[in-house]
Parts: sequence; structure tokens; C-alpha cells
Amino acid sequence: MFDVTDDSFETAVLDRSVEVPVVVDLWAEWCGPCKTLGPILERVIAATDGRVELAKVDVDANPRVGATFKVQSIPAVFALKDRKIVDSFVGAVPEAQVQAFVDRLAPPPSETELLVEKGDEDSLRAALAIDPGHVDGVLALANLLVDRGDNDEALALLQRIPESAETRHIAARARTGPDATAAVGTAEVDVKLGELLPKVKTDDAARQQFVDLLEVMGVDDPRTAEWRRKLTAQLF
Repeated sequence: MFDVTDDSFETAVLDRSVEVPVVVDLWAEWCGPCKTLGPILERVIAATDGRVELAKVDVDANPRVGATFKVQSIPAVFALKDRKIVDSFVGAVPEAQVQAFVDRLAPPPSETELLVEKGDEDSLRAALAIDPGHVDGVLALANLLVDRGDNDEALALLQRIPESAETRHIAARARTGPDATAAVGTAEVDVKLGELLPKVKTDDAARQQFVDLLEVMGVDDPRTAEWRRKLTAQLF
């Protein structure tokens, strides 16, 4: 929950609504129903754990915001997503109605999502038993498997979801093994890449190992771009 002024409305509400739904509570100190509704909004939105945010606006002190919403009575509540009003109500409505209003903005997490959030192996496997293609669940479990050396299972698991930067990185870790990961920060990886480079055009396995090592190194390693240029030159 945060207070919003005429000056901060653009950034605090409109810009923020691109990242997370924002509920705007228009109130005033003299408004009795506002004092009834306010704590309900705060309680219900706090229970979303950040999936929805609450912005409170004192319309007496911030008339431009009130004019923006063209309010004629308060309390007035507006929900914004992507800088647009997507829902609203006026008056001190019951908590059940507030809950339904907030749930429409950000539905409560599913059982699968709650299991994935726990992050331990048993919970992740239980989540994937419910939804075998849950992307975050697959990525999390595959990472755990690679960390302990169950690389074949990790690679099979990654086949369930579309390829992405995350899947490529985990798959590369699985194929290269822990020794390659440990060598990434050393000159040893440069030696290995140098040995593989002459073979990449005619040897599929060498080319895959070369690409995997670059994936494990990552874009933040300044050597990665240089070795990618050498790979391109060798292939073409």
C-alpha cells in the first residue's frame, strides 16, 4: 500500500500498472464509508503477496487525480492494468465483493503454482504430476537434477517445454557435466575450445560440445563473443 499524489500518479500508478495490477482507492478524511472500506481493501490486497498493489489517493489534497477518474462520489475504487482502467466500483461494498474484485485482477495461485514455489524436489515432482508442462516447474526440477548429476533425466524433462535461453543453458550444463562448469572461469575452457574449433565443421559432436561450452560460459563472460566469432568464421 502506498499514498499517491497528483505529482506521483503518473509514475506510481500508470507506469506501475504495466508491471502489476494497481487498485486505486479514492478517499477523503471526512468520508465515513471510506474508513470502512479502506481496511478491507488493505487486508484483501495484502493477501495477494504483491500480485496486486494498492494506491490510496486523498481526493481533497489531490484534485487532479479525482478529475482524471471523473469521480462524483467516494469511496471510488478503480483497477488499472497496462495504464488502462479494467474494473471499478463505488461505495463501501462487502468484503466478499472486494475479494471477487481483486481475484479478477490476479487469480489466486493454483495448487501447481504453490508447489512450484516451494522449490524442493518432492513438491516439484508433485506439481509436474498435475501439470507435466509447467514451464517454471520443469526448469526448477531440471536444475536440481543437473546439480546432482542426473543429466539424462534433466534432458528428457526439458523436452516437455519449448526451447528458450533457460532450457539451452540447463541442457548445456547437463551435456558438459560439472567439470566443464568448474572450468568456465579458468583458462582451461579456452584450451578446450581451441582444441574443438578445428573439428566443428565436420564433427557434429565437437560442434555441440563447443556450443554447449559457450552456453555454460554465458553472455557475461567477455570471451564468449570472441569464441562465437571464431565459430562463425570456422563454419562459414
